[in-house]
Amino acid sequence: MWKGRFAQATADLVQQYGESISYDWRLYKHDIAGSIAHARAQVKAGLLTNDEFQQIETGLREIEKDIDTGNFDFSIELEDIHMNIESELTKRIGAAGGKLHTARSRNDQVATDTRLYCREQIDVISDHLIALQTSLLDKAEEYASAVIPGYTHLQRGQPVTVGHHLLAYVEMIARDLARLTDARKRVNVSPLGSGALAGSTINLDREQIAKELGFDSITTNSMDAISDRDYIMELLFDFALIGTHLSRLSEDLILWCSSEFGFATLSDAHTTGSSLMPQKKNPDVCELTRGKTGRLYGNLVSLLTSAKGLPLTYNRDLQEDKEPLFDSIDTLIIALSVNTEMIADMVINVETCEAAASDPLLLATDLADYLVKNGVPFRSAHELVGKAVAVSVETATPLDQLDLTKISDHYGADAKDVFNLQTALAARTNPGAPSIENVTGQIARWRTEMQ
Repeated sequence: MWKGRFAQATADLVQQYGESISYDWRLYKHDIAGSIAHARAQVKAGLLTNDEFQQIETGLREIEKDIDTGNFDFSIELEDIHMNIESELTKRIGAAGGKLHTARSRNDQVATDTRLYCREQIDVISDHLIALQTSLLDKAEEYASAVIPGYTHLQRGQPVTVGHHLLAYVEMIARDLARLTDARKRVNVSPLGSGALAGSTINLDREQIAKELGFDSITTNSMDAISDRDYIMELLFDFALIGTHLSRLSEDLILWCSSEFGFATLSDAHTTGSSLMPQKKNPDVCELTRGKTGRLYGNLVSLLTSAKGLPLTYNRDLQEDKEPLFDSIDTLIIALSVNTEMIADMVINVETCEAAASDPLLLATDLADYLVKNGVPFRSAHELVGKAVAVSVETATPLDQLDLTKISDHYGADAKDVFNLQTALAARTNPGAPSIENVTGQIARWRTEMQ
């Protein structure tokens, strides 16, 4: 493509080092769509005849079909998806194919293709997020009233329900979806027509091209349009944060499935065994998800590092944007899919959960609240309950079986009423708190919002 300037062929090693067709082939549908829109604008500008446009569109559709069916031979000598398609088009239709690249560069071409691809994948990943959110919501509804300890510092804190716990992840996914929806607006801007860096003296109708490709608007600075990869970095951050949420869910389930907790059981289909220990049932999906989160982080850091010192406009370093992007998308889609299945098949061991939640220490804060309601300042109440807990530990007497009146005359005979778990949960009615009424109300709200 640059033989007029160079007298020597590109070295084989340079071709291997610089090719991107081994991975950017997946942009072919977007590249073809962009080329057809570009060619249509060329007709409007008088650069192509209608007959030439028909040849180009027909040729490109045939190439698309061949790639779809695996009947297309890609060449690393042509470097990338753009030149592979253009070269084949010219072979098939002749001179008209050679006109296609008028008034564009591979720089604005790849920026357009990548934006179209990202827009498509945002929609795909959003659907997968909604599927996982639905799976969590179904499970939250099934176990809305199953009581478990809530933890801080991985120490038992206060009572909550399984439904309330799982709804926390529904909330996280809602934020993930909102971020992707917002990022889509910045993705859906057309750079086509920006040329190599300074547009072209042959002016095509950029607005019409953008409209045909489904973009909301066009870029307004050709130099920024060519060098901008913010939208990919933003998506890689969004994907990494989704990975964070999946990893936290995984860690919860790893703990819940352990013998020490015993709160949940994952299906045989979503666990693995040991090659040596026949009793083992390992939560490998959770562990792989937790591990793959590091991969999502690495892809983000990789592109941030590649872009951090680049002068305007296009530099070949930007070719390093695609493999991290493609890898993160592939990793995230399968992670979301398998976690959605796994959650749907998960069983909560209600009796084990309730046995753990019967620990009276979970209601120590409620005991402090009892004292506050009887006029004791909170800091004093905190200290008095702390003393009661110390006596409970020292004497191996459950907190709810102590004679609290011996610790302080601020305790009345009715202090023991605090240790009714259902009453304690029912009292947590403030918005966002885990009363069963609140949990079922939130489930109903999510059902309505997700319709």
